Amino acid sequence: MCMKNLILICFLLSFNSVLFGQEKTKPFKDGEWLKYKMSYSGFFKAGTAELTLKETDLNGKKVFHAKGFGKTSDFIGWFFKVRDTYQSYFDYTKVKPYLFKRDVNEGGYIIKRDIQFNQETKIATVEDFKYNTTKEVSFGDVQDMISAFYYLRTINTDTIKAGDEIDLNMFFDSKTFAFKLRFLGKEYIKTKFGKIKTIKLRPIVQSGRVFKESESVTIWVTDDKNKIPVRLKAALAVGSLRAELKAFKGLANSFKIMTD
Repeated sequence: MCMKNLILICFLLSFNSVLFGQEKTKPFKDGEWLKYKMSYSGFFKAGTAELTLKETDLNGKKVFHAKGFGKTSDFIGWFFKVRDTYQSYFDYTKVKPYLFKRDVNEGGYIIKRDIQFNQETKIATVEDFKYNTTKEVSFGDVQDMISAFYYLRTINTDTIKAGDEIDLNMFFDSKTFAFKLRFLGKEYIKTKFGKIKTIKLRPIVQSGRVFKESESVTIWVTDDKNKIPVRLKAALAVGSLRAELKAFKGLANSFKIMTD
């Protein structure tokens, strides 16, 4: 799994509904759009990422269609050009994935793969268009890397305590990966939009080739009914990465900004 995929996974994952109760108010709706800017070592503009959400039909079912698109800046693109698109079609009410599409071009490294989740048989059909192969893999209670972002935003964090560790199973490519996240507390941060109350989280990642240490990534998520990431910092093996919310529209709930 490359650095960009690891960063994106850390950025998207938040909370687990096994530990916390469900919220009554939906944290997202049709038409939501989020845009992030990324910088490397606090100076170079590394690129941008966008997330969009639309209501649609899939095989006669009402679903949400989420699309994530990431690209490197023109400067970074001179050395390593990235154009990645991830799409997820998931259940409108239960946020269970039905279809995940991955279309990646990272410096000429191509991945084009679809995963169909049969929620009745619990069999995932993985189709690789690059190698013209198809295989079936059993799965349990999982999310894909995009549906996880929306699924985990539906929970209530009122009872969350510092030090709590949350486990999540995510199906990526053709395997199920265990992901752990630690809650660090709540914090007010200054953003381009103003002062925002956030939930501070730390994914536990593997140190070595990409990350400087196993706890090198920190994420700040709005402490409101939207629960959207507003900031990420990651200490890499070489340099650091920072992501900030740049623009948004179509939120299901008010975006709370402190006046004092």
